[in-house]
Amino acid sequence: MSTTTLSDNKTAIATDFLPLYGTDYIEFYVGNAKQAAHFYKTAFGFESLAYAGPETGIMDKVSYVISQNKLTFVLTTPLRSDNLIADHIYKHGDGVKVIALKVDDAKSAFDETTKRGGKEYMKPVVLKDNSGEVVLSGIHTYGDTVHIFVERKNYKGVFMPGFREWKSNYKPESTGLLYVDHCVGNVGWNQMNPWVKFYEEVMGFKNILSFDDKDISTEYSALMSKVMSNGNGYVKFPINEPAEGKKKSQVEEYLDFYNGEGVQHVAIATNDIVATVTELQKRGIEFLNIPASYYETVLDRVGKIDEDLAPLQKLGVLIDRDDEGYLLQIFSKPLEDRPTLFFEIIQRKGAQSFGKGNFKALFEALEREQDARGNL
Repeated sequence: MSTTTLSDNKTAIATDFLPLYGTDYIEFYVGNAKQAAHFYKTAFGFESLAYAGPETGIMDKVSYVISQNKLTFVLTTPLRSDNLIADHIYKHGDGVKVIALKVDDAKSAFDETTKRGGKEYMKPVVLKDNSGEVVLSGIHTYGDTVHIFVERKNYKGVFMPGFREWKSNYKPESTGLLYVDHCVGNVGWNQMNPWVKFYEEVMGFKNILSFDDKDISTEYSALMSKVMSNGNGYVKFPINEPAEGKKKSQVEEYLDFYNGEGVQHVAIATNDIVATVTELQKRGIEFLNIPASYYETVLDRVGKIDEDLAPLQKLGVLIDRDDEGYLLQIFSKPLEDRPTLFFEIIQRKGAQSFGKGNFKALFEALEREQDARGNL
């Protein structure tokens, strides 16, 4: 979800055939949802929100819904092996299946995207209970990932029909995570531009930034990336593909271990990155190590910032500036045993870009991790 109100971009919305109002939720397919929910509550400060499973009439899977401010995750596990969710986990490991997007009209979203070439995942369906109704529809995107359009304007319940409130006495303190800033997808060789075309033609997005292998490269590896944004700017999807290098890039490693294309990382916003990351580290979350040499010259590049440099250096937070301000960002190590999905924590101080000035330091840090795994 976005922190911007719907009235801020009336002109863009009026001309947008697919008006989106942010990320409704992200659904992960995981091997053990109960344990994953405990991990995300403990390590990241999420709260229990809702539950669905046999007790609510769903017999083939269980889902735990957790939330923090405007950030909602759904953690889903199959109950039997002869199950498409089980097949997804066997192939990919734990990972993102659904990027759900908030809309006013899920049927219109489905009609507009499928008539433009979107591949149907879920025809419009109305879910009802005593709290009202939620309308869902969906289309496929890269790999086995899907977008579900969520219309919940007529619903007052805890999450959606089929779920019940999940009450828990275990309530760790929040870590200050706010909402999804952007989601990054990794696609195969020469597949970035076809997926850019998909987002342009099927969903009405625009390519707002492009990075080639000269922008994102080290001595050993490279990748290319294009950032796609919807009409009102609430939803942004950078798309990465490998580029030729002396050794294997981070995208190639991801594709190998995920067995295909998928979500590489979820970037989550905070208003105080020092406090958030300090707390996350206390709870056991590991982040990429940035060498001290990065901080010797970073202020020469980005200029004056409000924060003291010493705490940022201690935590390994990266800094970059664009024409609108600066940003602070840090990247976790993979959250799964497979070197696939990770999180970015980002604090924007006006900047609307994605940290181009940090690419070299970030990629060298990623390469050190790859080398330690024997995958460089």
